[in-house]
Amino acid sequence: MAESPTRLMLNDEFFMREALYQAEAAGCLGEVPVGAVVVLNREIVGRGFNSPIGDSDPSAHAEIAALRDAARRLENYRLPECELFVTLEPCVMCAGAILHARIARVVYGARDPKTGAHGSILDLFAEAHLNHHTEVVGGVLAERCGRLLSAFFSERRMKKPAEADAPC
Repeated sequence: MAESPTRLMLNDEFFMREALYQAEAAGCLGEVPVGAVVVLNREIVGRGFNSPIGDSDPSAHAEIAALRDAARRLENYRLPECELFVTLEPCVMCAGAILHARIARVVYGARDPKTGAHGSILDLFAEAHLNHHTEVVGGVLAERCGRLLSAFFSERRMKKPAEADAPC
């Protein structure tokens, strides 16, 4: 039996709040506050947040960290029945990883007008030539996700350069 749209929306908001907790953790570490969780059968099986600065790793995006966590926990690099909840529209790198992991569904919060790969810059998820297609839903708790990012960058612009990377 299919879930009602209202119940699905409530589930999406619940898991997006969990991704927001991860984003807040990233912000406290001086990272861009983006968080993600991977969900299988309404259970979180992977968590991650941005850490490219602290890890000196350009691939250390929230989505990648959450996918790695879920793959380790499930002992499979393919995550075909999983959903990924992320506070910001995925970039091209993350969209590629999502597609390679065979994620069934992605739910994101705020759009990313600079690097978004679900229509903001391009739509990698709609590419017909790819052998896997992921359902994508955007705009879940978008205002709250966007406010978190805006506040982070606003605060960073106001700090002196030496204070910019100070943790919470």
